[in-house]
Amino acid sequence: MVVGAGGAGMSAALAAGRRGLDTILVEKSAYFGGSTARSGGGVWIPGNYALEAAGEADDLANSKLYLDSIVGEVVSKVRRDTYIDRGAEVMDFIKANTPVRFTWVPQYADYHPEAPGGRARGRTVEPVPLDARFLGDELKRLHPPYTKAPANLIVTQAMYRKISLGLRTAKGPLTMILVLFRRLVSMMLGRKMFAMGNAIAIGLRKGLIDADVPVFYEHALTDLLLEDGRVVGVVVEHDGERHQVRARRGVILGSGGFERNPELRAKFLPQPTSEEWSTGSAFNTGAGLEAGIAAGAATDVMDDAWWGPTIPLPNGPWFCLAERNLPGSIMVNQAGQRYMNEALPYVEAVQEMYKGEQTGVGHVPSWMIIDQRYRNRYLFAGLSPRQPFPGRWYKNGTIKKAATLEELAAEIDVPADALTATVERFNGFAAKGVDEDFHRGESAYDKYYSDPTVKPNPSLHVIDRAPFYAVKIVPGDLGTKGGLLTDERARVVRPDGSVIPGLYAAGNVSSAVMGYTYAGPGATIGPALVFGYLAVEDLEEN
Repeated sequence: MVVGAGGAGMSAALAAGRRGLDTILVEKSAYFGGSTARSGGGVWIPGNYALEAAGEADDLANSKLYLDSIVGEVVSKVRRDTYIDRGAEVMDFIKANTPVRFTWVPQYADYHPEAPGGRARGRTVEPVPLDARFLGDELKRLHPPYTKAPANLIVTQAMYRKISLGLRTAKGPLTMILVLFRRLVSMMLGRKMFAMGNAIAIGLRKGLIDADVPVFYEHALTDLLLEDGRVVGVVVEHDGERHQVRARRGVILGSGGFERNPELRAKFLPQPTSEEWSTGSAFNTGAGLEAGIAAGAATDVMDDAWWGPTIPLPNGPWFCLAERNLPGSIMVNQAGQRYMNEALPYVEAVQEMYKGEQTGVGHVPSWMIIDQRYRNRYLFAGLSPRQPFPGRWYKNGTIKKAATLEELAAEIDVPADALTATVERFNGFAAKGVDEDFHRGESAYDKYYSDPTVKPNPSLHVIDRAPFYAVKIVPGDLGTKGGLLTDERARVVRPDGSVIPGLYAAGNVSSAVMGYTYAGPGATIGPALVFGYLAVEDLEEN
């Protein structure tokens, strides 16, 4: 029995089906894919076949050293090492049993490339775009997207980096022309092309079909069945009726995090917080987590999430990635002061936001300060360069605009002298190319979403061309990190360290193997795929 049709659940169900086990998968929603389908689709699994093909598969000992240095003993070493040791095998399994194929994302640095074992060239791969016509009507059950895009408009992570720079380099418009040309060709040929997280979810779903693993939609987990301390099945609710389903070998939870549960957010996460700031699946309300706790499971990392500075747009949150990294932008708190390197990896960036709340200096919300030059140059939250901010964004209070910095300070209720001094100091750093306060632009990761035409530091540019804008930034997330504590076999354990027989967990329903940090792009999906697979291996043996 597998619960949840996201990346972890489908990886587990596929592994079980291919091992010849009598397997079913139940899914709370009417869709497959979960948060994986809504993601950028990056996968951080060192040494995999796609990295080898690109000549980028370094010694696994370096990857272990890297996790040792950034994660530490928050997560057991055996669990961290198992992830590294078995990851490439799981990628080979997915390649052999699904239509998904991965390719290296060039130069997408690890999030801490200067740490021992880190790589400036990165270890991240992403799926090759695929034609999903093979799914037929089942394609209608693909989880709704994070942001809407025209059919067949395929932008990979590697492409997005170039497009985000607008017309600053020739690669931007040329890439966009290529994207539009491919869309036209796909439409003429009747293709249904998908990339990023969609491609992973679609490929795994096709694998389940080929392995004859049934998926039961709109079956919500309500409880686990226990006999003599062992999990022997589940209770699910469908059409208002509850059903018991017994599992001979065990239950694997892949039911996602609790990002859409306001009560659990209030209980465990730092404040202020809101499910409305999350881009995770709307169906991730923590049912698997609560069922596991009721069965006696231990939990870990419950106070953390896969954070990301987020713009609260009126039609939903926008995960702010390249926008805050591009030169000519800063983030200030409610005192009108910078408080971090704005180009930090997104988990660490929000952790810095919350540090301000703990010290009494208001960092929530923060404000991204940009000028008209920045707006003319770069994409912003889906808008083309020079495209005016929509009126509803102003009406919503997300965007403020003023002719001077002093007037902008009044709009966002921060001290005018502090804001002007902050911008003046930053402009001095930009002119010299050295951020003396927060070292922005020194890390290889900082440079990934930067502007290579800006000298001497591609991450820094002066902010001095009116009008000026302030963009509201809140501590959003891609999903929660905390969950049921598992061992290196994905077995759920009790607070005393003993294993709960018959119960396994992978993905965001389990506590993150990355601890309180984030190794690189795809360090959420990677562990979901790997530990879903490993759960089945143990389940079959026991």
